[in-house]
Amino acid sequence: MQDYYKTLGVSRNATADEIRKAYKKIARENHPDVKPDDKAASERFKQAAEAYDVLGDADKRKQYDQFGPAYKHAGKGGGAPFNTGPIDLSDLFGGGVDLGDILGGEFSGGFGGRRRGQTTAHPGQDITTSIAIPFQVAARGGNHEISLHHGQSTERLDVKIPAGVRSGTVIRLAKQGQPGFGGGPAGDLLITVEVAPHPYFRREGNDVILDVPLTISESTLGTKVDVPTIHDERVTVTIPPGTSSGSKLRLRGKGFPDPKSKTPGDQLIVTKVIIPKNVNERTKELLAELTIEAPLTPREGLW
Repeated sequence: MQDYYKTLGVSRNATADEIRKAYKKIARENHPDVKPDDKAASERFKQAAEAYDVLGDADKRKQYDQFGPAYKHAGKGGGAPFNTGPIDLSDLFGGGVDLGDILGGEFSGGFGGRRRGQTTAHPGQDITTSIAIPFQVAARGGNHEISLHHGQSTERLDVKIPAGVRSGTVIRLAKQGQPGFGGGPAGDLLITVEVAPHPYFRREGNDVILDVPLTISESTLGTKVDVPTIHDERVTVTIPPGTSSGSKLRLRGKGFPDPKSKTPGDQLIVTKVIIPKNVNERTKELLAELTIEAPLTPREGLW
């Protein structure tokens, strides 16, 4: 005969609330709906239900504490032994405890609406995964193929990537998760998107930033430069004379579309004046002449 206190893992001085919580924990972890093919779990659930039927009732617990396993035959002329056959939970609890309460809300309907042999329908679990997409797919949108493994089989799905998507965005594919139980709907597939970095573009909000190197003469005298965009095109940009390193030129509408409004951001051209590390004597002479002809320093009046 099992020791009901050991079965629930509580002391003999445990309160009614402690006994109930211990039983709920065991029932939640070992219920046949949670572990349908686990015979050991089914036996633990059955033993816990038997223990709680006694310890959860003040009168039965008092008799059990006094007489031990012989409590069944004590008081009111004795009684029939505990039914060790299949347990109908609605009979066991008299409708006083809801299955959703025991299992933490994972199952619905309660004992009153469930009969022996019936299975409560509930949805399948969601599946979470992540994908890395190219920078320009995030800018323009497109399809990205993923593979899902179901046991021994592999399923390929095309995921539609919305234009302007950001890293961390979660795309939900309805009913592509784990199958439901008892006729319940399948769960969803939740895909977290990570946007791969680009070798020379970077994103700030919905704007695209592109660094454009210039020579000293190009920045001083002005020039025209062909620059790429995220739309796989080339645009000619006019660099005004006297453009300093770090200046920004704007190409309107060449950035990322806003995911909600679809309004495109801009592409910003950031100039980077490149100073040569090695110069010949003639270049040094020209730079010296430039210093004489234009003595004003860039620090004039700065501090």
